[in-house]
Amino acid sequence: MTTSPRRPRILVAGIGNIFLGDDGFGSEVLRQLPGRLGSESVRVTDYGIGGMHLAYDLLEEWDALVLVDALPNRGSPGTLHVFEADHGSLAPTPGLDAHSMDPAAVFASLNALGGVAPRTIVVGCEVADVADEMGLSEPVRAAVPDAVAAVESAVAMLVDAAAREV
Repeated sequence: MTTSPRRPRILVAGIGNIFLGDDGFGSEVLRQLPGRLGSESVRVTDYGIGGMHLAYDLLEEWDALVLVDALPNRGSPGTLHVFEADHGSLAPTPGLDAHSMDPAAVFASLNALGGVAPRTIVVGCEVADVADEMGLSEPVRAAVPDAVAAVESAVAMLVDAAAREV
Protein backbone atom coordinates (compact mmCIF):
# COMPACT_ATOMS: atom_id res chain seq x y z
CA MET A 1 0.00 0.00 0.00
CA THR A 2 1.43 3.35 -1.01
CA THR A 3 0.59 6.52 0.77
CA SER A 4 0.24 9.78 -1.05
CA PRO A 5 2.64 12.52 0.00
CA ARG A 6 1.46 15.04 2.55
CA ARG A 7 0.12 18.18 0.95
CA PRO A 8 1.98 21.30 2.05
CA ARG A 9 0.02 23.70 4.27
CA ILE A 10 0.23 27.27 3.02
CA LEU A 11 -1.27 30.33 4.68
CA VAL A 12 -2.04 33.31 2.45
CA ALA A 13 -2.40 36.34 4.73
CA GLY A 14 -3.57 39.78 3.72
CA ILE A 15 -2.71 42.55 6.14
CA GLY A 16 -3.37 46.27 6.37
CA ASN A 17 -5.89 48.88 7.42
CA ILE A 18 -8.70 49.50 4.92
CA PHE A 19 -9.38 52.88 6.59
CA LEU A 20 -5.94 54.17 5.58
CA GLY A 21 -6.16 54.30 1.79
CA ASP A 22 -3.50 52.18 0.12
CA ASP A 23 -2.69 50.38 3.38
CA GLY A 24 -5.76 48.27 2.53
CA PHE A 25 -3.92 46.71 -0.44
CA GLY A 26 -3.58 43.27 1.18
CA SER A 27 -7.28 43.12 2.00
CA GLU A 28 -8.27 44.07 -1.56
CA VAL A 29 -6.00 41.44 -3.11
CA LEU A 30 -7.45 38.75 -0.85
CA ARG A 31 -10.98 39.88 -1.72
CA GLN A 32 -10.13 38.92 -5.33
CA LEU A 33 -8.74 35.47 -4.41
CA PRO A 34 -11.64 33.32 -3.10
CA GLY A 35 -12.01 30.16 -5.13
CA ARG A 36 -8.96 30.88 -7.27
CA LEU A 37 -6.43 28.79 -5.36
CA GLY A 38 -8.51 25.60 -5.31
CA SER A 39 -6.78 23.54 -2.62
CA GLU A 40 -7.77 22.35 0.82
CA SER A 41 -4.15 22.77 1.95
CA VAL A 42 -4.19 26.54 1.31
CA ARG A 43 -5.93 28.88 3.75
CA VAL A 44 -6.64 32.44 2.60
CA THR A 45 -7.29 34.89 5.46
CA ASP A 46 -7.60 38.67 5.62
CA TYR A 47 -6.10 39.64 8.98
CA GLY A 48 -6.64 43.37 8.52
CA ILE A 49 -4.94 44.92 11.55
CA GLY A 50 -5.06 41.73 13.66
CA GLY A 51 -1.33 41.14 14.03
CA MET A 52 -1.70 39.05 17.17
CA HIS A 53 -4.30 36.83 15.46
CA LEU A 54 -1.82 36.17 12.65
CA ALA A 55 0.95 35.42 15.15
CA TYR A 56 -1.29 32.89 16.94
CA ASP A 57 -2.33 31.27 13.65
CA LEU A 58 1.34 30.94 12.71
CA LEU A 59 1.81 28.72 15.78
CA GLU A 60 0.08 26.01 13.75
CA GLU A 61 2.24 23.87 11.50
CA TRP A 62 2.57 25.78 8.21
CA ASP A 63 5.02 24.94 5.46
CA ALA A 64 4.88 28.46 4.06
CA LEU A 65 3.30 31.88 4.37
CA VAL A 66 2.40 34.24 1.52
CA LEU A 67 2.08 37.69 3.06
CA VAL A 68 0.22 40.34 1.03
CA ASP A 69 0.86 43.88 2.25
CA ALA A 70 1.33 47.52 1.35
CA LEU A 71 4.95 48.65 1.17
CA PRO A 72 6.44 52.08 1.83
CA ASN A 73 6.56 54.43 -1.16
CA ARG A 74 10.08 54.38 -2.59
CA GLY A 75 9.22 56.64 -5.50
CA SER A 76 7.10 54.29 -7.61
CA PRO A 77 3.54 54.00 -6.23
CA GLY A 78 1.79 50.95 -7.61
CA THR A 79 5.02 49.02 -8.16
CA LEU A 80 4.67 45.40 -7.15
CA HIS A 81 7.49 43.63 -5.29
CA VAL A 82 7.66 39.87 -4.70
CA PHE A 83 10.45 38.59 -2.47
CA GLU A 84 11.30 36.03 0.17
CA ALA A 85 11.38 37.50 3.67
CA ASP A 86 14.62 37.24 5.59
CA HIS A 87 13.34 36.66 9.12
CA GLY A 88 16.84 37.03 10.54
CA SER A 89 17.17 40.62 9.29
CA LEU A 90 13.87 41.88 10.72
CA ALA A 91 14.35 44.19 13.66
CA PRO A 92 13.13 42.44 16.82
CA THR A 93 10.27 44.05 18.69
CA PRO A 94 10.32 43.36 22.41
CA GLY A 95 7.24 41.78 23.98
CA LEU A 96 3.82 41.20 22.52
CA ASP A 97 1.88 43.91 20.71
CA ALA A 98 -1.75 42.96 20.11
CA HIS A 99 -2.41 45.99 17.91
CA SER A 100 0.63 46.08 15.64
CA MET A 101 0.37 44.81 12.09
CA ASP A 102 3.97 45.53 11.16
CA PRO A 103 5.33 42.19 9.90
CA ALA A 104 8.44 42.50 12.07
CA ALA A 105 6.20 42.91 15.14
CA VAL A 106 4.10 39.91 14.10
CA PHE A 107 7.18 37.70 13.72
CA ALA A 108 8.63 39.01 17.01
CA SER A 109 5.33 38.17 18.74
CA LEU A 110 5.41 34.72 17.12
CA ASN A 111 8.94 34.18 18.48
CA ALA A 112 7.86 35.41 21.93
CA LEU A 113 5.07 32.82 21.84
CA GLY A 114 7.62 30.08 21.09
CA GLY A 115 6.85 29.74 17.38
CA VAL A 116 9.06 29.87 14.33
CA ALA A 117 8.11 31.69 11.16
CA PRO A 118 7.71 29.47 8.11
CA ARG A 119 9.23 30.26 4.74
CA THR A 120 7.60 33.56 3.81
CA ILE A 121 6.98 35.07 0.39
CA VAL A 122 5.91 38.72 0.43
CA VAL A 123 3.71 40.18 -2.31
CA GLY A 124 3.74 43.91 -1.71
CA CYS A 125 2.84 47.11 -3.48
CA GLU A 126 4.35 50.55 -2.98
CA VAL A 127 1.70 52.93 -1.67
CA ALA A 128 0.76 56.35 -3.00
CA ASP A 129 -1.47 57.53 -0.15
CA VAL A 130 -2.18 56.25 3.36
CA ALA A 131 -4.43 59.11 4.49
CA ASP A 132 -7.53 58.55 6.61
CA GLU A 133 -9.82 57.38 3.82
CA MET A 134 -11.18 54.17 2.36
CA GLY A 135 -10.23 52.98 -1.10
CA LEU A 136 -7.04 52.47 -3.03
CA SER A 137 -5.31 55.11 -5.13
CA GLU A 138 -5.41 54.54 -8.89
CA PRO A 139 -1.81 53.20 -9.21
CA VAL A 140 -2.29 50.76 -6.33
CA ARG A 141 -5.73 49.64 -7.56
CA ALA A 142 -4.18 48.98 -10.98
CA ALA A 143 -1.61 46.66 -9.34
CA VAL A 144 -4.24 44.40 -7.74
CA PRO A 145 -4.73 41.99 -10.72
CA ASP A 146 -0.96 41.48 -11.03
CA ALA A 147 -0.76 40.91 -7.27
CA VAL A 148 -3.49 38.26 -7.47
CA ALA A 149 -1.47 36.52 -10.21
CA ALA A 150 1.71 36.85 -8.10
CA VAL A 151 -0.01 35.22 -5.11
CA GLU A 152 -1.23 32.36 -7.31
CA SER A 153 2.29 31.91 -8.74
CA ALA A 154 3.87 31.99 -5.28
CA VAL A 155 1.46 29.34 -3.98
CA ALA A 156 2.10 27.13 -7.04
CA MET A 157 5.87 27.50 -6.59
CA LEU A 158 5.64 26.65 -2.88
CA VAL A 159 3.49 23.58 -3.57
CA ASP A 160 5.96 22.40 -6.25
CA ALA A 161 8.94 23.00 -3.95
CA ALA A 162 7.28 21.02 -1.15
CA ALA A 163 6.48 18.14 -3.53
CA ARG A 164 10.15 17.94 -4.57
CA GLU A 165 11.21 17.75 -0.91
CA VAL A 166 9.15 14.59 -0.28
